[in-house]
Amino acid sequence: MKYYIVDAFTDKLFRGNPAGVCLLESELPDRVMQKIAYENNLAETAFLLKKEDTYSLRWFTPEVEMDLCGHATLATAFVVMNFVDPELTKIEFETQSGKLSVERADDLYTMNFPSRMPLETAANPLLEDALGCKVLGTYLSRDLLVLAESEKAVENLRVDMDKLAAISKDISFAVIVTAKGSSCDFVSRFFAPNAGICEDPVTGSAHCTLIPFWSRRLGKNSMTAKQLSPRGGMLLCEDKGERVNISGKAVCYLEGDIMLPDLKD
Repeated sequence: MKYYIVDAFTDKLFRGNPAGVCLLESELPDRVMQKIAYENNLAETAFLLKKEDTYSLRWFTPEVEMDLCGHATLATAFVVMNFVDPELTKIEFETQSGKLSVERADDLYTMNFPSRMPLETAANPLLEDALGCKVLGTYLSRDLLVLAESEKAVENLRVDMDKLAAISKDISFAVIVTAKGSSCDFVSRFFAPNAGICEDPVTGSAHCTLIPFWSRRLGKNSMTAKQLSPRGGMLLCEDKGERVNISGKAVCYLEGDIMLPDLKD
């Protein structure tokens, strides 16, 4: 089985968010895909299967299957458009979150994803201690969005993962911490300790929530965003109402093969 590792939302190796991309020749059992994702030990591994005139795409963390993953979708489109069918400039995937499309213009890849506007919710009084920053407000979609004071506050978080896992366990998949940017429109960081991801370097799916949130607050539809993890990443964002466009670049780190025996366990 062909396997790639692609750094997404960057044009430089060892930056952005690395995703595994597996090109399936036939269906694999869920348990095998989960084992492969666990073995890869990346935030997400994507599994792509060609089905007649469409592609089926699924994503797994080392612990669970995801309903939506941005950087692994970008990475998968990059692999198909550079290694499988270089003539393609647009691809559509069938996923748990419906049909997702990716278009390429030169070295920029634009994903069209569903919008997930968060609703304001009461803040857990233990949240500031868990994050090491002042909390201005909390909002909930799939993830818990936490509004911080500044870009510097987001950059300098002191996160207690055990406390954050306990707080978020029963209310959200993950925690997004965000603030208005000083070097771009908005910044963020993303933590999913209950899914085996302490900090995700650059999270496309989080921007399904961040884009409508900041579009409304800033009064603009087109925005630039940075994720302030140690690896860092840059995203171009556009609010399209019920959908969002998320754009970024990617580079290939590894091309190889996964050797699968006749797995029965």
